[in-house]
Amino acid sequence: MGNTNDRRVVITGLGLVTPLGIGIETNWNALIEGRSGIGPITKFDASGFATQFAGEVNDFKPEDFIPKKQLKNMDPFLQFVLAAAKMASEDSSIKIDNELSTRAGVIIGCGLGGIYTFEESHKILLNRGPRRISPFFVPMIIGNMAPGLVSIQQNAKGPNLSIQTACAAGTHAIGLAFHMIRDGLIDVAFTGGVEAAVSPICLAGFNAMRALSTKNDAPEKASRPFDKNRDGFVLAEGSGIMVLETSERALERGAKIYAEICGFGLSGDAYHMTAPAPDGEGAVRCMKMAIDDANITPQEVDYINAHGTSTDLNDKFETIAIKTVFGEHAYKLAVSSTKSMTGHLLGGAGGVEGVYTALTIHTGIIPPTINYEEPDPECDLDYVPNKARKADVKVALSNSFGFGGTNATIVLRKWDS
Repeated sequence: MGNTNDRRVVITGLGLVTPLGIGIETNWNALIEGRSGIGPITKFDASGFATQFAGEVNDFKPEDFIPKKQLKNMDPFLQFVLAAAKMASEDSSIKIDNELSTRAGVIIGCGLGGIYTFEESHKILLNRGPRRISPFFVPMIIGNMAPGLVSIQQNAKGPNLSIQTACAAGTHAIGLAFHMIRDGLIDVAFTGGVEAAVSPICLAGFNAMRALSTKNDAPEKASRPFDKNRDGFVLAEGSGIMVLETSERALERGAKIYAEICGFGLSGDAYHMTAPAPDGEGAVRCMKMAIDDANITPQEVDYINAHGTSTDLNDKFETIAIKTVFGEHAYKLAVSSTKSMTGHLLGGAGGVEGVYTALTIHTGIIPPTINYEEPDPECDLDYVPNKARKADVKVALSNSFGFGGTNATIVLRKWDS
């Protein structure tokens, strides 16, 4: 059954902190120019690791967004999300007064929380003893502090939720926020994803799984989704946050509307801890559910912002899943992976890519999949190779799939009142 609720949900504000830069304009210019945000790791000495590069956030001045006295008690993931939320709020020109506050929710996805603080505090515990652990240690590491602090920042007293579904968390958060508004539980939401996991323990863990690219001689070319010579994903950090609200409210206040969210799908593989289900079976059900929820046909979809991690199994099975869902129309779709430029932000990926998908619809420009040099016979769709493309994108999907076999898809479309 498709949706029968007539409340429409639109995107009116966007905020980004990514390896491509701070803010919408910087990010979008880098994306459409096909620039990579991947480089050698500077946060710690990575010379002993199999992978020595990542998508780090550079040129970030947290004091531009957060009072300086609060910063010492905030893990980087909290700094990123607060900055992105503030930018989204300002972009939307939304004001959460006392009357609206209980109808404004915050739903944000995060995979690992304050892993950087956890790792640094463990060193303090071992070297200096338990009395030297900060009283802010626990609030600095728990994932739900992301929506918690954003709610304080924005005076949002409605539902306050943290979604921990690995690399699908940001998209699950957006989809859940969309449904809560559509179903009348709230009228406004701050939603998206965040992650700050470029740390020694995470890098070592993903290396141990052989999940990361090891192209240390050319980091900017390491993330190459759907390319035959891909050898793993690139670890990255950042946050993408959007403001959602009812179309009625947005129109009343004369807000700028980037796009409408009209569908959400989610599924589980029930197959393996880390590997996707064969032939992307879970992703198939997820995309079909989102399309049905949006009350559209597969043939109406113009573009997919793919999960596209640059790992062997993900790219192959996501391609198969797209062909299963869309049939012959799959070859008429544009499919691109912005992870080719940002790397993989884990729990933050869906938030950032949801923002990018909204901008694709809003600007009429599809960002490319860079580093696409040698086609893989098993990945034979139109991946918008290497150069951005002008296109009238009326309907787009954004896919996210995570460890544990958790899948999420949102459907966005051009706003038409």
